Amino acid sequence: MERRVGLVGATAIGVGSMLGAGVFVVWGPAASAAGSRLVAAVVLAALVAALNAGSTAQLAAVHPVAGGAYAYGRAELGAWPGFAAGIGFVLGKTASVAAIGLAIGAYLWPAHAAAVATAAIAASWALNSRGVTRTSAGAVVLASVAVAVLVAAVAAMSGAGAAGDATFGWETPAGAIAGVTQAAALLFFAFAGYARVATMGEEVVDPARTIPRAVGVALAVVVALYLALAVALPRALGAALPDAARPVADAAAGTWLPAPVVTVAAVAAAAGSLLALTAGLGRTAMAMAREGDLPRPLARTNAHGVPAWAEGLCAAVAVALAWAGDLTLAIGVSSFAVLLYYAVAGAAAFRASGAGRVAGWRMPRALSALGVALCVALMASLPWLAIVAGLGALAVAGLARAAARASVRPGR
Repeated sequence: MERRVGLVGATAIGVGSMLGAGVFVVWGPAASAAGSRLVAAVVLAALVAALNAGSTAQLAAVHPVAGGAYAYGRAELGAWPGFAAGIGFVLGKTASVAAIGLAIGAYLWPAHAAAVATAAIAASWALNSRGVTRTSAGAVVLASVAVAVLVAAVAAMSGAGAAGDATFGWETPAGAIAGVTQAAALLFFAFAGYARVATMGEEVVDPARTIPRAVGVALAVVVALYLALAVALPRALGAALPDAARPVADAAAGTWLPAPVVTVAAVAAAAGSLLALTAGLGRTAMAMAREGDLPRPLARTNAHGVPAWAEGLCAAVAVALAWAGDLTLAIGVSSFAVLLYYAVAGAAAFRASGAGRVAGWRMPRALSALGVALCVALMASLPWLAIVAGLGALAVAGLARAAARASVRPGR
């Protein structure tokens, strides 16, 4: 694939992926879990993201190919760990595409959210199919709009009076720890887009330098915004925050910031995340198809060098999920699968550092190991139904892979 994405485009793809629908909707559920310790949950999620971002950046420099942790897991740990990371990413992020599409629908036309989601997902696939330069250019615009409006919203909330008592949720020590951990797992769902740059490793200019810098800058921008929101939202909404379906818009209501501006920003951020996520999904599926872990026709690229078949299949499944409408479980399964993906990445970085495979950025092995441990801890904090469903989906995918490979052995 042709290397055409520079530092600005790669950073914008990372920021756009993280500042998607999650930043506008995740605060209610996170506050419900963490109570008044929402800032602590953001810090924990940011720590996990930073540790795994370092591991991902190191691996992307050593293995500058499409596929992200799928490719890294295969290269450093073996076929099955790589497959677990790849199928976790594909399954989890396909559910994320459906959720983001429905978030766009909820803001634009709530009565027909699934129809709007279908149109948004189809438009994202069509734009990505025209080439990655259009993907990065679109991400720059959408990420810029989202950042500008979120900064304005924080300023507007800070200038308004406090809503009242912001103490809510778990206040016992044991409940607080469990609540903060679960909230961090939910917030990590909104952080996870930083690895989208790594999945496009074959298309980034000078990946050994560009990818680590892009991941670092994108993560720093998003962490600063999330911390500001974690402080401003409880002050603006008080005990109403856990039940807020549109917390940023609700908190900005009545301030100098017009409500339609927040709506436009929410749609722009979700669209930017959808654009980058569709691109990353297609490239991971393409990498898996190259190795025979998914049907090989999905490895084909079109005249623009884009794995349009792989992206199209993921988009079609996401549309089906959007119409099914049961996104609560889908988001939990997505969080489980994404954390598994990053756990494999951290383990691969640990192995690569021990073997001396480093090109440029080097992640300390102890920090890679800590990132893996924290991923597992956040996975365990998710609702049990999400864990069972996630493990079940991975088991079914693994059995299908084993059966497919057994059917093509010599002599069969």
